[in-house]
Amino acid sequence: MKRSASIKALLARAEADFSSLKADYDASLHEKHVREDLKVGIKNIFENLRSCLDYMAHDIFESHCGGSKKPSRLYFPIRQSQKEFDSAIASGFPGLLVASPQTVQILDAIQPFHDVWLGHFNKLNNHNKHQDLVEQTRTEQRQVTVSRGGGSVSWGPGVTFGSGVSVMGVPIDPNTQMPVPNNVATTEVVTWVNFKFAEIEQQVLPFIEKSIGNIQKLFKDLSLCV
Repeated sequence: MKRSASIKALLARAEADFSSLKADYDASLHEKHVREDLKVGIKNIFENLRSCLDYMAHDIFESHCGGSKKPSRLYFPIRQSQKEFDSAIASGFPGLLVASPQTVQILDAIQPFHDVWLGHFNKLNNHNKHQDLVEQTRTEQRQVTVSRGGGSVSWGPGVTFGSGVSVMGVPIDPNTQMPVPNNVATTEVVTWVNFKFAEIEQQVLPFIEKSIGNIQKLFKDLSLCV
């Protein structure tokens, strides 16, 4: 790829920004609100990753569609259906299907109608461009673990115990949904806290990490064809 150096630099920047983002993320959780520097960091990562996709699109066109006039605006194809994707390839990348069917296969495989990730990624990018910054919501999830001897039982939200239920030999109070005070089992309550992208109902850090990994893999796969 002609733009390999630029793509590698953007991916390296995204990884470095992601490492820094984790500190802002932890600080936001502690403060119980989404800090502005966290929002900006997320925005920068997504913009750099989106640029990687568009650089790939230009390299694909120049490598396999050289006899055609390049569109004034050439973007990485992201379509919601097979029909729309096929049309986008035919119009935006004329001759690509004949010149490099493997490239088309790679592009097809990551489309939203096969993998919802790319649709979610595109939605967050569009949100950033046309509005302020991606919206995140803070969520909490409690997990209770009762241990006795070498065994344990855990449960989280959505689990409700009625009267007469025991866990690890300890009765559960239906009013508190917790084991009654006892000296035979250990009860641990852990509250998991995270941020989610409100638009796609995905946890922030895992989704960003997945986005970086997916685009790194895409770049590697397409490099074998371009």
